[in-house]
Amino acid sequence: MAVLLITYDLNKEVRRPPFLETLKKLYPDWAMLSESSYAVSTNSTPDQIYKSLGHLLDANDNCLIVTLSLPWYGQQDELVIQWLKQRL
Repeated sequence: MAVLLITYDLNKEVRRPPFLETLKKLYPDWAMLSESSYAVSTNSTPDQIYKSLGHLLDANDNCLIVTLSLPWYGQQDELVIQWLKQRL
């Protein structure tokens, strides 16, 4: 399985689409890296993930899906660090 970074900004929303709820439902093995950045462990490709979430975005939103790999370095909650260490 790959670990992918999903980062997004829902801009100028009058009504928030269920982007985060859908992400967590479709990709249940996840870790929150920041308010709008999640790592997911999945067999899906970045393209497949974007297609599964893209209908929730509009023209002024941002979303990138990037494959994560070693090495990485940073400061984060210990549970997130352990999640990454176990999957990368």
